[in-house]
Amino acid sequence: MNEIRKQFPILDQEVNGHPLVYLDSAATSQKPKQVLDVIRKYYDLDNSNVHRGVHTLGNRATDSYEGAREKIRKFINASSTEEIIYTRGTTTSINTVASGFGRQNVSEGDEIVISYMEHHSNLIPWQQLAKEKGAVLKYFDLEEDGTITLDTVRATITDKTKIVAITMASNVLGTINPIKEIAQIAHEHGAIIVVDAAQAAPHMPIDVQDLDVDFLGFSGHKMCGPTGIGVLYGKKAILENMEPIEFGGEMIDFVELFDSTWKELPWKFEGGTPNIAGAIGLGAAIDFLTEIGLEKIAQHEHNLVEYAMSEMEKIEGLTIYGPKDPMKRCGLITFNLEGVHPHDLATVLDMNGIAIRAGHHCAQPLMKWLKVSATARASFYMYNSKEDIDVLVKGLRQAKEYFNDVY
Repeated sequence: MNEIRKQFPILDQEVNGHPLVYLDSAATSQKPKQVLDVIRKYYDLDNSNVHRGVHTLGNRATDSYEGAREKIRKFINASSTEEIIYTRGTTTSINTVASGFGRQNVSEGDEIVISYMEHHSNLIPWQQLAKEKGAVLKYFDLEEDGTITLDTVRATITDKTKIVAITMASNVLGTINPIKEIAQIAHEHGAIIVVDAAQAAPHMPIDVQDLDVDFLGFSGHKMCGPTGIGVLYGKKAILENMEPIEFGGEMIDFVELFDSTWKELPWKFEGGTPNIAGAIGLGAAIDFLTEIGLEKIAQHEHNLVEYAMSEMEKIEGLTIYGPKDPMKRCGLITFNLEGVHPHDLATVLDMNGIAIRAGHHCAQPLMKWLKVSATARASFYMYNSKEDIDVLVKGLRQAKEYFNDVY
């Protein structure tokens, strides 16, 4: 992993006179030189619009753009590239399902089931759909440690449920949810399942066919790729019956004065000039992750979380949220230090070169469930080490002493 760290140029710098310790990968990951070089190469040598031209640059750009789609298909084991739709990110992916599938299939009195741990991107679209259609929005109850039991899932999903939307890994609690089992229960009641994999795709293997999910979305920027590019996976049979939600160039087949027809999958959902460089960069990021191995990355992060939790729990007045078992959580730890606001804590740590996240993490209902207004979060990736955690723990102890003296 020390060799892997060398692939990330941004990490080789000082911040406020201290070596950078980047512990905010759940917000966005850093980018390896391999990805940066591929993006630069596209702009230097191949920059052109895709699909529309017959010249050499256009063909090269199209080959790279569609080649990345095939890499994504393999990465999540989708059955066809027709099931891989480029989006701006997880937020757009989920909104596409809520607008495209939800408006066609949800009626008054139907149920939409989500959880308290959802990021706003997987809460607000369903909240607004329920309000528009007169549907019932229901929530899975959480256990004290921030997990969801299958007994709760069975008790909450009914024959009235049309959509179950759930995160695969919580961006606050770190909880890894039993997606395969939840999907099976949803399907037994005739519901479809939509999975937010923004915090899962960068860190653990995903097989959409084995999980049997109907939709799954994730973002490139959290998995070593560029910003502004994401993926929506959807089962072909469902996508074929969905209407597009954006109209214009690229997504049409024939346009008449008073009617139009759409291209085949996946392009009918990709109106306008796409983020070509972003897609190609995401393909390069997937190459990078695949070369390392998602199993290896997941194990490394579990080891870091286990070590970090053991060290952080030694600090008096520090509360860690989420599962106590490191194997039940992804590579992040959300916490509070008694008597210190998370923003103040993050500011002091930044003065020592340590980058963490502070706030409600786009999960205000979960903050209310936790009975806090905000939390601090340290998140890890393949380029982090136990030495980074030692620096964090030392910084937390120093911050605790500093604020004790102030107050």
